[in-house]
Amino acid sequence: MAKKASKAARPRLSPALRAKAADIQRILDELFPETPIPLLHEDAYTLLVAVVLSAQCTDVRVNQITPILFARADNPADMAQVPVEEIRQIILPCGLSPAKSKAISGLSKIILEKHGGQVPDSFEELEKLPGVGHKTASVVMSQAFGHPAFPVDTHIHRLAARWGLSSGKNVEQTERDLKALFPEESWNKLHLQIIYFGRAYCPARGHKPEECPICSKYFSGGVKK
Repeated sequence: MAKKASKAARPRLSPALRAKAADIQRILDELFPETPIPLLHEDAYTLLVAVVLSAQCTDVRVNQITPILFARADNPADMAQVPVEEIRQIILPCGLSPAKSKAISGLSKIILEKHGGQVPDSFEELEKLPGVGHKTASVVMSQAFGHPAFPVDTHIHRLAARWGLSSGKNVEQTERDLKALFPEESWNKLHLQIIYFGRAYCPARGHKPEECPICSKYFSGGVKK
């Protein structure tokens, strides 16, 4: 069962900031009513491996490599038998292959030995797995198990600051700010909507705020609570 994190006191947010957040969510709902999971997978395990591979790598590249990897092994029992060097050779195009191959092998063995071959559905147990940080655990909890989570990567962190929704110095603070601003039942969809929006309208480079559906209204260098 998912372990619920203790709820911290919700910060007091101005009506203007709440109205901005609601309008941004409305825009995202209009532009991206459907949010397919961008990483190809069949179950919680293959999603977990794909998310591990996605660190500092594009989803497009990961989706090119995972069919090859999963044709060799697509479950913890089979992957645990694959030599780390063989995994490394397969995932080489994803970058960071020495660390990622060890993590994939190690987490497969732990899932097999400690969790009966099933990916655990709690933040605590997921974050104990090698190569799995809070963001990766959040993706698996939300996309594989449907538990409320708001995975914040560097792209969402950047957009939240650009739109004046968070002045967080790191992804952890940005995650707390976004969770306070948006309804819990919207988190799982919203984080994907922001990712899709960033790719389509709000890139890191060559961005024209006046042409962006959100930045044209809310471009900001910070946020006032």
